[in-house]
Amino acid sequence: MTAPTDTLLNALEHCGMVEIDGLHAFEFALDEEDNLHIECMDGRNALHWEFTPAQIQAATFDSTLQSWLIKDNGGEHRLVCLGDVVSGDNEDDEQEDA
Repeated sequence: MTAPTDTLLNALEHCGMVEIDGLHAFEFALDEEDNLHIECMDGRNALHWEFTPAQIQAATFDSTLQSWLIKDNGGEHRLVCLGDVVSGDNEDDEQEDA
């Protein structure tokens, strides 16, 4: 899990999926200006969040809930960085068996 001394930017670089406000989002990326974009589906609704580098830097880690609090113009959001997502590709396993 994330240590309180880590930055949100560092945590994002080492996670495979994020959860924002209780919604799982596989689509998240930093653009050329280091803005964070998060997209997910909530039923049939596509949701999108965008955070500036200053907002990312100002995010605080809540050690009790093991999540980050980040603010944008719409208010405060809870962001959880989840571990690397393992794909269904077993190519590495096959090479070890050879």
